[in-house]
Amino acid sequence: MEAENYLSSGYGLRLAIQSRAAGWQPLKQFARVWQPSRLKGIQVSPDFGIPFLAATQVFDIRPVPRKWLSLERTHEAERRFVVPGTIVITCSGAVGRATLAHAPHEKTLISHDLLRVVPEDNVQWGWLYAYLRSPQARAMMTSAKYGHMIKHLEIAHINALPVPVVIEKRAFEFHKQTTELLDLRNRAHRFSLESEERFERALTPTKVKDWGEGGYRVRASATLFAGRRRFEGAFHNPGASTIRRHLSKNGKDFRMMSDCDFDIWLPNRFKRIPAAGGVELVDSSSVFETNPDLEKRVAETDFGDSYKGRVRAGWLLMARSGQTYGLNGSVAFATVAFEDRVVSDDLIRIAQKPNASVRTGYAYVALSHPRLGRPLVKALAYGSSIPHIDVADLKAFRVVRLPSKEENAIADLAEDAAALRARADIQERALATAAEKLIDQFIAGEMKNFIATTPTDDR
Repeated sequence: MEAENYLSSGYGLRLAIQSRAAGWQPLKQFARVWQPSRLKGIQVSPDFGIPFLAATQVFDIRPVPRKWLSLERTHEAERRFVVPGTIVITCSGAVGRATLAHAPHEKTLISHDLLRVVPEDNVQWGWLYAYLRSPQARAMMTSAKYGHMIKHLEIAHINALPVPVVIEKRAFEFHKQTTELLDLRNRAHRFSLESEERFERALTPTKVKDWGEGGYRVRASATLFAGRRRFEGAFHNPGASTIRRHLSKNGKDFRMMSDCDFDIWLPNRFKRIPAAGGVELVDSSSVFETNPDLEKRVAETDFGDSYKGRVRAGWLLMARSGQTYGLNGSVAFATVAFEDRVVSDDLIRIAQKPNASVRTGYAYVALSHPRLGRPLVKALAYGSSIPHIDVADLKAFRVVRLPSKEENAIADLAEDAAALRARADIQERALATAAEKLIDQFIAGEMKNFIATTPTDDR
């Protein structure tokens, strides 16, 4: 009974497809859509639990679990795992966003706020995914949502989506391209893990037992001569201090980021003036997601730096604000997928100079390694309510050095992973665009790419 839904473009698209006498079927004729029951998990420590991902975390390039649940105390736990290739759709909050589960999601409990779509015929898998990624399907899903504060979709809403039935040739094309897309993402994840494993092997593994959660003491002399402008005790927490000593013992030497031949800067804050015909704006969270939604457009200005807010493929971007258990201190590669778009002024730019002595891929791993890099970057943050990382502190960050052969091998893996992710994002957009064109053809009555099947009457 949501009145606004009948005024939406998605409702008009649904009527346009359903007005065709033949050539479409409700989605439930193609796939089984299901949802696990609401989760009432028992949280435990990482040593005793299974990692859990919320719906929004599934879209992260490298999902970082924040909760671990007891497998024995989790109802229907086996149904909450997903296998690579499973189509999942957000059904709460920002509804209707589809993605493919891939390697980072294996052996992880996945939120019930994601609907699972399992094709009855595997040949239709690629077309169904492209269809669900198309702007028309997204509009139809958005038009079906209900709720006041938090919007929701139900299984019945997805089951009822009208899907044009493409001919076998087109179905095989979409299947092949979607298979390639999944392979690109899985390979990228594997290369990322290999780069981190090689970095850790070169420095020997270590495990930090004390992060100072029960409190710790820091000598005033330590803060005075640490080379920082702020007397932040968090910088000297026992965990970070243990990692620094470990790197000092096992690394070749250290070099500050400012001496590693990188330009490091933050654009001035700029006004975000909404403009329908403006340039796409990439916010700080989007660079850490697989193929994010870019729905904001802003008016063109100078955007606070000589690059007019744009970034170039091969740069690193670091989130400089937010909670340290979240994005703050996270690092991502800028890729061709973000070029020609304005990127948030909450992201520090790290650009390699010509003939640099440290490769970007190696710097990325040194800054982002989950055990030997990221904890040190998070220790740079200052402030209590919304911690920030200062450009000057990042310039003074000491990068551990390794023999050049090791650094180059690590850099190759990290840079190859970034390139594969960019290719995957571009291919996924191409899939959605191809599906968009086919749906437009179907609505216009061009049936050469479709099978004239009679729809079941269960609208």
